[in-house]
Formats: sequence, C-alpha cells, structure tokens
Amino acid sequence: MDTITHGIAGALISKALFRGDELLSKRALSAARLVTWATMLGAIFPDADVFAALFPHNDMLMISWHRSVTHSLLCLPAFALGLALLTQWFAGRRNWACPPLALLTLAYATGIASHIGLDYLNSFGIMLWSPLDWSRPAGDLLFILDFTFSAIMLLPQALAWVYESEDVSVRRALRAWLGCVLAVLVITSVSQRLYVHVTTVTALVVAVFLAVLIYGPMLRGRGLRISRAAWCRAGLVLVVAYLGGAVMAHRAALERVKQFVAMERIEAQSLAAMPYPPSLWHWDGMVRTPRGVYVVRVDLDQPEAGGAESAGALEYSYYPDAPGSQLIEEAKALPEIQKLQAFMRFPVTRFHKEGSGSVVDFLDLRFHSAVPGRPLPFTYRVRLDAGGHVVAKGWLTR
Repeated sequence: MDTITHGIAGALISKALFRGDELLSKRALSAARLVTWATMLGAIFPDADVFAALFPHNDMLMISWHRSVTHSLLCLPAFALGLALLTQWFAGRRNWACPPLALLTLAYATGIASHIGLDYLNSFGIMLWSPLDWSRPAGDLLFILDFTFSAIMLLPQALAWVYESEDVSVRRALRAWLGCVLAVLVITSVSQRLYVHVTTVTALVVAVFLAVLIYGPMLRGRGLRISRAAWCRAGLVLVVAYLGGAVMAHRAALERVKQFVAMERIEAQSLAAMPYPPSLWHWDGMVRTPRGVYVVRVDLDQPEAGGAESAGALEYSYYPDAPGSQLIEEAKALPEIQKLQAFMRFPVTRFHKEGSGSVVDFLDLRFHSAVPGRPLPFTYRVRLDAGGHVVAKGWLTR
C-alpha cells in the first residue's frame, strides 16, 4: 500500500477503537488526539526504510532492504515502545497532556501492525520475520494502489467531520464532495494515462454516488446523531467486508488459472493470481514453467462457459526464457543478480546482441504492467563486451 493510505488506515483504526470524544474533558481530549496521531504515525513509520536511499548508492536496496526490519513482526514491539518513549519525552518538553506509556505503546503497535498487514496483502511481498528470515511472503489480494480500498477508509472519517455539528454540516458537506470529485477526476486522468481502464462515465457515476453518500445523512438530521467512533467503526466493518470480497475473488481467479493450466497441459512449477486495477474483478494469472512464464488475463465479470473448457478461451501471453549460454551464466554470477533471483517469483531472462557486445535482461513478470513504450518495471540489465566482461549494469528505466 502507498504511505498515504497507511496513514488513513491508522487514523481510522484509532478513531474507531481509542476515541470517545463526547465523554472527555478538554485535557483528556488532547491526550486522546495524541493517541490518534500516534496510531497514524505508527501506520506510516515502517516506510521510513525508504530513507536508506539517501545513503551510498546501492541498486539492490529496494529488494534487499525495503519492507524488511521496519516491517517485521519480531521488531514491532521494540519500535512501538521506542516511539512511545520518544513521544512521552517530547510531550513532556511541550507540556502536552500525554496518555499513559502502555496506551501510547499500544497505539503505535496497532499502527505498525496495520501497515504490516496491508503491505502483506499485495504482491510485492514483506519480510515478516526479518532479521531471522529474509523470505517475502505475499497475500496477492490487493493492488499496491487500490483507490476503492483507500476511499472506504477515508469516507467514514470525512462523514464524521461533516456531521460533527449542525452549524457546519452543510458547508463541510459541499467541501467534502468537491474534494472527492476532484480526487476522482485526478485518479481517472492518471489511470487513463497508465492505460488502466477507468472511463469518464465511471467517474461521473462515482461522483453521483458520493453526493448521495455525503448528503444522504442530512435527511432528518440522521448524520448528526451518529458519533465519530460509530462512523469509523462502520468504516472498519466495510474494510473487513472488502477484504472478504478480495479473498473470494482471488480464489475464483486462481481457480480459472488452474483450469487454464489443466486445459493447456502446462508443466507448471508455480502459479498465482494477482490483482490488476481498477477493481476486484480483474486479475493477472501467473504460471511459471521450466522455459518461461504465462501471463493470463482473468476478468471475473466474464462468466465461465463450462469449467476447464472455458479456460482455453482466456487471453494470455507467453514470455519465454532465453536459451542458456555462457554469457547468461556470467551475468547470473553477479552478486546483484543472485539477490534479484532470490526476490523474483516469476522470472524471465532475455538476451540479445548489441553491436559487438551482448545484453542480458532479468525481469519479474509479477510487475509486467507498464506504460507502452517504456520498459517493464523491475527490469535489471547487464551489458557485456565481446570478451564476456561486464561493462555496465543497473535497473532499466527508459
């Protein structure tokens, strides 16, 4: 998940579980708000590992360090306690009302745990047990940018803000709706540039739906009778329901991939179904074979025609591995490529001559989606001269 969504998730969880503003004194309310900030900051904290990029250049940091120790369940208690102690120290210097250390630690731990859980749900993988185990399990349930999921967590908080009091509800409702519509237009524009199928009609339907959702609770003042905590708890229920839908959709997509393998009689070494934007109806099936990788487009909104027989009609592409050679083996012997091979789940090797030299590309088709005219994400290129010596290496960006 992106860092902004993590922060939204932390705020939602805190307001749903740790807040009861209507029962608090002014000083206690300040302490409660500090708990919300602690949960939100805890939910953002694991992505602090991206600052490793500020240190000496290392091409492999993204796959060897990102989502490792700061995303570890084993390290979570130490990080939560350390952040809580730092917060108490800072609050004391500012003379802020501060909750007990145990509550602060729990808030930070909850935020960090939410980050770890959400990152596990996408296909990039997360080193849950580092530094004892550096493997990257992945849930393959949500795309790394899932705007529907983000909206489910943000809208309950926006509605709680809109209906905080009768005096401001009309003005805030308009601001909330305009902000949501602007976000929808931006997302639609960006999605179309990335060749993700989000139509203008879909954007208009979403805008109308948001108007009903935001203004509907004004009828008979119903929204004003709902507390902030109740709004946010409803949001948590919707989050759980969405994740349940993702689990069922993933199982259905994986079953179609298995049917494809059986129909085509493919010697599969591993297979997976991975989310493809913009909705839970769209998935990419991955099938690794001894000589290459199949990528199968699965649209769950298209009904199955007849079990395994329909799997043969699925749209798919095949990416063969380059035949083995001494030059490819020279490239694979590089320390960077050995780290890369440990990271890749659906690897493909490509080879071509370029002048008197050779080029070997290593890519993971788990990240095969790309803008036309640009290289596939996570493609690492090794250039060798006529004598088979490495002359250049690095990620391919253009």
